[in-house]
Amino acid sequence: MIVLTACCFYPKWQKTATEATISWDVSGYYLYLPAALIYGDLKQAAFFDKIEEEYNPGPGMGQRVKQPNGNVVMKYSSGQALQFLPWFAMAHWVAPRLGYPADGFSWPYQVAISWGSFLIAALGLWFLRRILLFYFSDGAVAATLIAVTFGTNYLNYTAIDGAMTHNWVFTLYALLTYSTIRYYRQPGWGWAALIGLWVGWATLTRPTEAISVLIPLLWGLQGLRYWRVQLGFLWKHKMHLLLAGAIAAAVVGIQLGYWKWASGHWLVYSYEEQGFSWLKPHVSDVLFSTKAGWLIYSPMMALTFVGFWWLLRQRPTIFWPVLLFCGVFLYVTSAWDIWWYGGSLGQRAMVQSYPLWAFALAAFFQQMTRSAWSYWIWLPVAGLCVYLSLWWTYQAHEGGLFYPEQMTKRFMLKTVGRYKLERDWLKFLDTKDEFKGKERVDLQTIVKKDFEQDSSAAVVRENAITGARSLRLNREQQFGEVLNEKRGTASWDDSRRWIRATCTFRCEPKEWDFWKMTQFIVRFTEGDKIVKERMIRLQRHVDGNEVKTIFFDTKLPDKPYDQMKIFFWNADGEKTVFIDDVLIETFN
Repeated sequence: MIVLTACCFYPKWQKTATEATISWDVSGYYLYLPAALIYGDLKQAAFFDKIEEEYNPGPGMGQRVKQPNGNVVMKYSSGQALQFLPWFAMAHWVAPRLGYPADGFSWPYQVAISWGSFLIAALGLWFLRRILLFYFSDGAVAATLIAVTFGTNYLNYTAIDGAMTHNWVFTLYALLTYSTIRYYRQPGWGWAALIGLWVGWATLTRPTEAISVLIPLLWGLQGLRYWRVQLGFLWKHKMHLLLAGAIAAAVVGIQLGYWKWASGHWLVYSYEEQGFSWLKPHVSDVLFSTKAGWLIYSPMMALTFVGFWWLLRQRPTIFWPVLLFCGVFLYVTSAWDIWWYGGSLGQRAMVQSYPLWAFALAAFFQQMTRSAWSYWIWLPVAGLCVYLSLWWTYQAHEGGLFYPEQMTKRFMLKTVGRYKLERDWLKFLDTKDEFKGKERVDLQTIVKKDFEQDSSAAVVRENAITGARSLRLNREQQFGEVLNEKRGTASWDDSRRWIRATCTFRCEPKEWDFWKMTQFIVRFTEGDKIVKERMIRLQRHVDGNEVKTIFFDTKLPDKPYDQMKIFFWNADGEKTVFIDDVLIETFN
């Protein structure tokens, strides 16, 4: 089903530019291979400028970080590149024989990495089944596999974005958990060595996965009061621990050696200004935010919080290791300052931990099948979760109702479950306020501006929308003011609680980067403090250079304010926009 989704719905290896398999973050993880094995330029990676020009895999991602010695280091660590290596090697052998350039980014490389990702996903699911069958019935395990694959964002990060690290580290966690279970059942050198390999490789792929060491260290813990027993077991097998630690350190040492060779330092923080807020983790945002909340876009995983109770009842010997690891993983994920993790469908950083969360999910399904009433109550809930997850996956790639990094509660409530967008809903990606009354009363016009008598530098005769003049914003002229008045001196009555701001505009050409779209802003301040601000991005509402009239409503703030300002800002964009016929009204 994963392969069918990839082939029939969204064959990513057939896409180009930033939608190709090797693009954005993937290109950053992958860059080690062409740099070292094709171009022999691992210290400068100067070839990438040409690759960006030809393939456009995601300019501006900062895959290379300049060092004081003049060299560069890759932003991302090398573990994912090592996992890509067999598939890269096959593509590199095939590419010239099929008439494609052996440059690391042509079509054979895209195909090889995509299909390698599918095989890794199959391996991960197979081992997930193996580890769950140690503790749960085959029916509960089957339900868990279906729930994880189709009821969460795991489907997206295997079938479509499978070349990102999450799918691959998911499999490493499944392998680590399987090796850990086998080790605790029959301690031996072989399983200890594999544990060290999986911990080291996961850490080499994503440094935060160093917490994977908690799985083998905690697995035998039958309760918090049994920590002495657990320490006794680990001490008894300390030589196995030393072997695992040595192998893990050797694997992680690959990255340390690369940093020393390229920069002259054993440790390099290549994420620059990005970091963690350990004392103020964004837990509520990570779980519930409409921007990228885990349980919003993977609602199936909410069942794990019920499942932990049943896991304690059914399998108390693994409850504490699983709970403690999942808790630490959620904390580390939430502590990252960019908690939405870029253009993430839900919390993509949670995907790799699903082999551990799956224990709670399996306990839930096992309990559900034990009584008819709970089965018929929870089965429709699980089915709805699957439907929503599939719907989100569709909207993220074809439907167009999912906007990465931009989703808001108001927009989601307008669109969830639908398949057709009403253009007017797009304003709710920017503003929270919505007037829901049947009609406006006590209507009063406070500004009506057609710019015909305005002689400021931003107002031009060239290409006017209506009449002889329009306001023009571009790279040089970033702001256009409509109203700036102190409270009490304005012409409106505070008894009117709403403001409607309307304008007509045209783009030449349209700005597609939403960060640089022209903003139409209503702002309330008290002194230098912004009390409330609402705005819309104009270019969201057009497809090209057509003329469009748009409005948005803002409710007056309940908190004290002493000034209101209404203005346009071109958001540091370089594209030109013409604005005319501005109308500001108050009403109830």
